[in-house]
Amino acid sequence: MGGTAAITVVGGPPGLVDDCFALLDELEQAWSRFLDTSDVWRLNWAQGRPVQVRSCTVRLVRELIRAWALTDGAFDPTTLPQLVAAGYATSSTDPTRTTMLPDTATWPGSMTDIDIDGPLVRLSVGTTLDPGGLGKGLASDMLTEFVLDRGADGVLVEVGGDLVVAGAAPDGGAWTIGIEDPFTGELLTVVRLTRGAVATSSRLVRMWTGATGPAHHLIDPATGVSAVTSTVTATVVAGSGARAEALTKLAFVREPEALLGQVPRLGGAALVLSADRRQRRSVNWSDFE
Repeated sequence: MGGTAAITVVGGPPGLVDDCFALLDELEQAWSRFLDTSDVWRLNWAQGRPVQVRSCTVRLVRELIRAWALTDGAFDPTTLPQLVAAGYATSSTDPTRTTMLPDTATWPGSMTDIDIDGPLVRLSVGTTLDPGGLGKGLASDMLTEFVLDRGADGVLVEVGGDLVVAGAAPDGGAWTIGIEDPFTGELLTVVRLTRGAVATSSRLVRMWTGATGPAHHLIDPATGVSAVTSTVTATVVAGSGARAEALTKLAFVREPEALLGQVPRLGGAALVLSADRRQRRSVNWSDFE
């Protein structure tokens, strides 16, 4: 999923961590936009036909629809044609993997026309999906559920920077999570959770020079190009990795106040770091410090 993963398990049967990484690999095989055997690739090339997909992919598509609706389109999983056109067709971690799209692929796609019938998913012609960061958040959610279902006392799962915790921490207290300053590598602050998720989105990680100049992977659904705001990173604490990841996008497609004002009503708390290194927090952020 374009990054690293770390899993901490408290209790549980032998071999559980290995089973977690096997499940994570299955999710990668199902959701990667760079693999022509994945469910996401097959959906993007189906030209309006229904595709039978894995149960995890049905859940992914439902979460993408939910995130799009929650954020009034600020989180838009149909911007893949714009990402490819901007120069982000090849994986940032594996140059042998490249996204290819049918000639019919267009943006914006239609989230309201996605049809789910059991294991069958159908996208309208032209619509393509990119799980993006939400795939990492959802993977963390699913691995957390997997570990607890198998009898562990507690778990921390971090996939590509999206982190989910549940149950007992190793010391018996709350899970303590550091938020890094991207400018210095030092800690901005620390949050403490007994259950929930922390997701950080950054425009400093996946950057390149495109045909029109510097670009990054956070596409503004209002313009179809890399978002231009004062935000450098946005961190959200929420009940799930998928929700936390979706809510971070509000800080990039609008000015940070949009996220800081909305996020408490949407089930989260937020910290936004601007290019001038100014930190801004939602009114409920202190609940987690």
